[in-house]
Amino acid sequence: MSDTWLDQLASVQGTPALSEAEIESLLGVARDVAHRVERKVTPLAAFLLGMAVERRIADGASRAAAVEGAVAELEELLPED
Repeated sequence: MSDTWLDQLASVQGTPALSEAEIESLLGVARDVAHRVERKVTPLAAFLLGMAVERRIADGASRAAAVEGAVAELEELLPED
């Protein structure tokens, strides 16, 4: 993965670049969805996660809090290993 490419994508989409903490958290939860739910739903879960983050931000949360909260909700729904 190229951080430069991700930074370019964020810029084109008018979104701040991902922090290292966000990258670590999002890759971890994507891995968990792929292995504990189903690989093919991982991009869909990531899309829904992004929508949840944006909703939380629109409601006044900081981006860090929005990511943390949305990831926590997703993790609660994951089946056990």
